[in-house]
Amino acid sequence: MDPKFLKVIKATTPATIVTVNAHPAHVVNTWSHYIHVVDDHTLLIPSAGMHSIENDFPTDNHLTIAVGSYQVPGTTGTGCGFHVHGTGEFQTAGAYFNEMKAEFDWIRAVLVVTVNDIEQKI
Repeated sequence: MDPKFLKVIKATTPATIVTVNAHPAHVVNTWSHYIHVVDDHTLLIPSAGMHSIENDFPTDNHLTIAVGSYQVPGTTGTGCGFHVHGTGEFQTAGAYFNEMKAEFDWIRAVLVVTVNDIEQKI
């Protein structure tokens, strides 16, 4: 995974998750430092709510995550941002859920994101 992306998600900044198959699109937020990287293609995000995007997944589970940090140098100076494109699945049991529940006792589920690509925007 891109080292800059890993720096950005360690910052304490918002992460916005968007599904576009609803009209209007559904948007939820979390903190970027809550995102766990399992490997180059798997991210874990704790979920207390996120019902709107979960309800979209039976029709289309594609999502985009936008993260950024002014603390990480970007392509043209201060600030760096990324779009993560992938698919999502909410899990309420299993190894990923247990791992995240141990750190975030308030979760009801874990959003498991399968990453298709990560695109630096700035």
